[in-house]
Amino acid sequence: MRERPLHERFLAIVRRRRLFETPGGALLAVSGGPDSMALLDLMHAAAPELGLTLTVAHVDHGIRADSARAGKLVAHAASALGVDLRIGHLELGANTAETGARTERYRWLRALQSELRARYLVTAHHFDDQVETVLLRVLEGSGVAGLSGIPPRGPGGLRRPLLEFRRAELCDHVERTGITCDVDPANVDPRHVRSWIRTTLLPLARDRLGPGVDTNVARVARHALRARVAWDRVLDRLEGLEARPVADGVEVAREALAGYDKTLSVAVLRAVARRAGFVMSERAARRALGVCVGPSGRRAELGGGWVAEAAFDRLRLVRTSGVALAPQPLESTEGEVTWNAEWRLRWRPDAAPTTVDRIAWVTWARDGVPLGWRSMLPGDRLRPLGGPGRRSVARLLMEAKVPRLARERYPLLVSNDEVLWIPGVCRGEAALPTPGSRAVRIDAASEHLSPPDGRS
Repeated sequence: MRERPLHERFLAIVRRRRLFETPGGALLAVSGGPDSMALLDLMHAAAPELGLTLTVAHVDHGIRADSARAGKLVAHAASALGVDLRIGHLELGANTAETGARTERYRWLRALQSELRARYLVTAHHFDDQVETVLLRVLEGSGVAGLSGIPPRGPGGLRRPLLEFRRAELCDHVERTGITCDVDPANVDPRHVRSWIRTTLLPLARDRLGPGVDTNVARVARHALRARVAWDRVLDRLEGLEARPVADGVEVAREALAGYDKTLSVAVLRAVARRAGFVMSERAARRALGVCVGPSGRRAELGGGWVAEAAFDRLRLVRTSGVALAPQPLESTEGEVTWNAEWRLRWRPDAAPTTVDRIAWVTWARDGVPLGWRSMLPGDRLRPLGGPGRRSVARLLMEAKVPRLARERYPLLVSNDEVLWIPGVCRGEAALPTPGSRAVRIDAASEHLSPPDGRS
């Protein structure tokens, strides 16, 4: 019973911060170390009151020769608590850098979160991790965004409920509760920069400045976070800027941004990027501003998969996956698919109406015609409903003011590779049903383009 106060404190913190405000599935990233094993124990105790269904996710990076040992410890702990377990085997190799391992780990975790449709992805970052992160970013010359450290919540349901807990009290908790943990030798190997900060730099600073140095470093993160929040609120008060989310990014009015002096433009653009989860360097911001004053259609690579694009009167910062979207056939008489994360495409049997609109977010096709979704291909053309000749799909999208990068992943309804419909842009003549006949009704809804219910 001695560990009960820590459980009570944990529950109080997650409630105060509203970290799990909506009940649902929570995927716990558990490495097997003391911090993540403490996370598992604390989350398991709090889950019934928070309305959470837990799944443990363990990643075996394949870097250490004895990496399977950690997986067995996690499996034993999950089994003892009656929690479902998923293990990913990455086999990255002994020479894999920390950054590379982290990237691959999160790629697997996010894919599993999507597969399980888990609302939350929960990690065991704690107070000491925060201190080490801020010091590391100071040494790397980070700006305000980096100095704000590790936030308690992140995009895609990412939650970090242990940031107010010290490493020592988490270790003490698992020791007193008899939880067996794995200790990764890399965590105390000074060849790794973060481990050097942990084992060498911080002890020296504490010896010279006292034990309060950790609290002072964490205070830097709080100051920087307040500055980030202040900038975010300023964005909504800048007349004409019109910062708003788009698919995989954010956009602003080009004219307003270009009207500021260079220093203010850079600061505003970096604050705008942070809204989309993009920590943009000053150099990348200046590169994006070069696109801002150019003609529509220009773009610039900003690093990390991010691109700046001048789209008509807007400047867009968007993240591109570089992966082509696979065509999706409509293999059943009724169904729904998600396209490019932001589109919801639905279809069902329905009697054809008297008229079908040329420009709408809903259309009908003849029953029995093979249908599917795909992205635009070079040379795609469409004969507009009620219009003469055939028109280029790319041109129609441009005239509808769909940004160039969005055109490349815009969903097209096709039949045997013939384009039937560009949702919200143009319906073609092909595969039209006769009024009152049995047909297929197709609805398209985009979070950023169409009405939320898909109606025209």
